[in-house]
Amino acid sequence: MNSEEHIYRVMFVNQDQVYELYARHVYQSEMWGFIEVEEFVFGSRSDLVVDPSEEKLKQQFGEVKRSYIPMQAIIRIDEVAREGVPKISEAKGTITAFPLSALPKNRG
Repeated sequence: MNSEEHIYRVMFVNQDQVYELYARHVYQSEMWGFIEVEEFVFGSRSDLVVDPSEEKLKQQFGEVKRSYIPMQAIIRIDEVAREGVPKISEAKGTITAFPLSALPKNRG
C-alpha cells in the first residue's frame, strides 16, 4: 500500500457530538495545538440508502480543502483499509479533553 492509498478514520468531539470522518491525510499542524485533516473521503453517491448524518457531513465538509481540528477535541485517529460511513452521533458518557499546557516547556 503506498501513501496515496492510506485512509484514516478521525473521531472528534464538536458541540456535544462525536464526528467520525474519513480522510487521506492527517498530520500535526504548524498551527500549535491543531491536527490538519485533508482530502475527506465520502461514500458513493449511488447508494440507495441515504443516511442523514452522512449527508450533513458531506454538506459541511464536502468542499473543504483542509480542516484544522483542535488536538483536545480528537478522540482517536485510526488508519483503516477502506472508508466507512461518516457519521455524527451524540457524545454519551463523559468525554474529557486531553490536558495540554499553554506552551511546550523548553528543557534547555
